[in-house]
Amino acid sequence: MKHLHYIITLTLLFTFSGCSVYNFTGTGKIDAKTFQVNYFPNNSELIEPGIDRTFTLALQDLIQNQTNLNMVKNSGDLTYEGEITDYRISPMMATADIQAAQNRLTIRVNVRFTNKNKEADNFEKPFEFFYDYPAAQQLTGTTKDNAIKVIFERITQDIFNESLAKW
Repeated sequence: MKHLHYIITLTLLFTFSGCSVYNFTGTGKIDAKTFQVNYFPNNSELIEPGIDRTFTLALQDLIQNQTNLNMVKNSGDLTYEGEITDYRISPMMATADIQAAQNRLTIRVNVRFTNKNKEADNFEKPFEFFYDYPAAQQLTGTTKDNAIKVIFERITQDIFNESLAKW
């Protein structure tokens, strides 16, 4: 009975000391306090007004919601910058009479990530995702808004995973 107190204390100590390495957002220990997301201009051949601002805000929101980092306008410990390089609509499936049955919106974003505290984490790479919709629908209004939302949710999560979660 005398040693039971020591065993419980050691068990609790080891249990809680391991929690500092991983948190519930999927990020490991981050050696940074601030981040900045620079404006991502739309440099694709097909320009869709407003998606540059929408993407920049989506990435800022995701990082703020999934970390305890403070967003700054410049000199951040972590910097995200880049550009939208492709916004493309292409037919995907054909019907028997050689008409498109489904179209696909694809968006590609080139990202440069810089970690001032750990240069080995720096990268530049493209992230891309798509949204399929019936060819009978026009890519306007709700269809377009849903497509862009789905695509940007996936791309921003992939960027987060690559830069902070290391998945």
